[in-house]
Amino acid sequence: MVVLCILDGFGYRKETADNAVAAAAKPNYDKLIASCPHTLIDGSGLAVGLPDGQMGNSEVGHLNLGAGRVVYQDITRIDKAIEDGSFFEVPQFVSAMERVSKNDSAVHLFGLLSDGKVHSSLDHLYALIQLAKSKNIKRLYLHAFMDGRDTPPDSGIKYMQQTIEKMHEIGLGKVSTVGGRYYGMDRDRRWERTDKAFRGIVYGEGDKCKDPIAGIQKSYDAGVTDEFIIPFVIDNGDENGTVQDGDVCIMFNFRADRARQLSYMLTGHDIKGYIHHEHPKVELVTMTNFDINMYEAKVAFHPKRLNNHRGQVIAENSKKQLRTAETEKYSRGTCFFNGGVEEPFEGEERDMIASPKVATYDLQPEMSAPELTDNVV
Repeated sequence: MVVLCILDGFGYRKETADNAVAAAAKPNYDKLIASCPHTLIDGSGLAVGLPDGQMGNSEVGHLNLGAGRVVYQDITRIDKAIEDGSFFEVPQFVSAMERVSKNDSAVHLFGLLSDGKVHSSLDHLYALIQLAKSKNIKRLYLHAFMDGRDTPPDSGIKYMQQTIEKMHEIGLGKVSTVGGRYYGMDRDRRWERTDKAFRGIVYGEGDKCKDPIAGIQKSYDAGVTDEFIIPFVIDNGDENGTVQDGDVCIMFNFRADRARQLSYMLTGHDIKGYIHHEHPKVELVTMTNFDINMYEAKVAFHPKRLNNHRGQVIAENSKKQLRTAETEKYSRGTCFFNGGVEEPFEGEERDMIASPKVATYDLQPEMSAPELTDNVV
């Protein structure tokens, strides 16, 4: 039996100051390092198919580990499409915007307002606004999720200001709703969080504010940083920036895990554990494939199928494999480790351990590691 144990988020740095990994009590790990051959691998930038200098992340790491080779990431593909102009000819974007222009409806853009480039890219957002302008779209609304996790916790005003200036430069777009990623980008089936973002986006529920920057500052003044900003709605006067029947919704996040839940709600996709509300009849376009079973959405950049990755090779040699992780990271050890394939291979068993139901994981940093360990043993 061979065990591959991935310590997600674990890193190495010689300096011990402000180094949680170095400071932690980890006798088993220290014993292995002292007595077994070991090496370091690079988990960022060109080594894992990201732009040079771009930090890695969980999804990217698992995809490359499963493939056993460098896998060029979605952000790189999309960046290149913008650079060579093919982005502005993507059929899913073009047809949706032409329909909006013909019907005099609106385009709604959803995503993380951040230059962290883990879930989204401001360059992709700005390219979509430019495309909408070229298609004579009259009404475009941004539903912004603030970061504070892959970026400094109080950096959101900078990104909001930059985006508003870009909208003015292009001559199109208004901010409609603002909220922390804690709500709009939950991935652990905390539907009450996603629902809070959804209600602002569709029903206009939540505190009202005339200026998105003032709204963010109000949260800072109350001790609430970007990630946890309670969703609020921008008062644009007589202009209604909520999602209406016939509108087009485009999710510009390229990473799937934290974009799924809201996408499900916007399309009325069948979800277990969530009480459906009335939702507008909209067309949803996603930057990448968030879920092969979410037939309601159109995908702009389809995944390139990987062959000869670890899970596939094990299955083709009639061997058994067990994938186990807690819910917060379950998709990493399954779908991403399998090269983006959702369905398990022949002989592949999957066990999911529930992540602890705490507001933030600093309240229980060990998460469900003991239960996960017991399950493996």
